[in-house]
Amino acid sequence: MVDILSIKIKIGDREYPMKVKPEEEQRVRNASKQINEKIKTYREQFGIDDKEDLLAMVAFDCLVSKMKSEENFDAIDSTAEDQLDQLTNLIASALS
Repeated sequence: MVDILSIKIKIGDREYPMKVKPEEEQRVRNASKQINEKIKTYREQFGIDDKEDLLAMVAFDCLVSKMKSEENFDAIDSTAEDQLDQLTNLIASALS
């Protein structure tokens, strides 16, 4: 049986009840904390008080970061594949 925790996280001025696995709790709490920090940063940097605008900016920022990470992983995968191909060729020619 999988244990599920009932927790509340706060984003902006609202609390949201959530059910999470124990191993996910810290990640969820950290995500909430980072969102709130970004909201605060945008509010201070740009003088924006509208919560919808702040959340939209945070969502946009998070998606850009995710896309950048995916591009980096794709580049790493491509490099690793190239290196494996080179090693395979070296092994094949050594065995010939």
